[in-house]
Amino acid sequence: SVAEAFSSHSPADTEVKNSNGVAGLAGFTAACVIIATMQSAFATEKVWRHGILLPKADAGILMMVSTQGFAEKRGLKIELVPMKDDPLLIRALLAGKLDSIEGGPAIAISAGSRNADLKILGCHWPSLPHGVFVRNNIGSVQDLKGKTVAIAGPGGLPDVLMRALFEKFSVPTSDINFASLGGDVERFKALTVGVVDATVVSMEYVPVAAKSDVKLLVAARDVLPNYLRICIETTGSTLNARRNDAIAFIAAEMSALRYAMTHREDAMNLTREMAHVSPNDPRPEFVFDDAVQHKSVDPDMPIPMEKLSWMQDQLIKIGTLKAPYDLAKIVDKEIRAEALGIADR
Repeated sequence: SVAEAFSSHSPADTEVKNSNGVAGLAGFTAACVIIATMQSAFATEKVWRHGILLPKADAGILMMVSTQGFAEKRGLKIELVPMKDDPLLIRALLAGKLDSIEGGPAIAISAGSRNADLKILGCHWPSLPHGVFVRNNIGSVQDLKGKTVAIAGPGGLPDVLMRALFEKFSVPTSDINFASLGGDVERFKALTVGVVDATVVSMEYVPVAAKSDVKLLVAARDVLPNYLRICIETTGSTLNARRNDAIAFIAAEMSALRYAMTHREDAMNLTREMAHVSPNDPRPEFVFDDAVQHKSVDPDMPIPMEKLSWMQDQLIKIGTLKAPYDLAKIVDKEIRAEALGIADR
């Protein structure tokens, strides 16, 4: 409060400040105005609940928006809500528990075909930093016939990616045993102990794979270059109710991503803090440097309709969708365009 703000001054301090008469009163009044303005700004700060996947070695990039006032300067307070996979995120979004989420667009495309109230606002990680990791006795995609593959859950990124990969290499999915085993950590652990023969996880596991009797079989971006990794999604009802907040949030994301990709040390420190990664773990640096090398992160957050169309085709091929539909129904390009105009560069 204003009273509390001045309670730290001693009587002598107050006497000196007021010894100038009108000037002292004016100074006091100005201070009250400044504090009242600050209080007003804090009072009008709105909470924006954003769902993300559980923090891992890329957390310093994806979670930067919650730091350093990127959102606060636009009147928002970001609450990041981590969840283990895309299906959980999209269910929470559609239930109104979140204002936005970020994840693979495959589920959004599938849900949109059933008239779910979804809108894609931009895609800031347009290529896959994932790979298919296998036990050392697996030499090719064809070798996975009759084997067990770990996925996060039906319709999630690992599921769709593996099915697209099997389709590309003419391996019938009826010959594969799919096991839903949760997030990257759980799936990689299941692979290392021999519970499963293959899984899709982040490329961050490349530096530690050899120590665990597993290996990278194929980098997803080399086989599926049109597969989008991360898009930000919301609902039409959220845009109707909080359009300006959505613009502010996307602008904050753009600014935060630009900062993260040009401030390696800050990004690494945030990753280690949020993902509880030890100082000697090589994964955060590997992920960051890989993203820079391959230009994997795009702070302008485009909406590549041709890639969304390709992904829809893959969903049809693997049987997730029965027929194509107009993807423009689940896209809002105006929010991104307005945010791009006000984002810090």
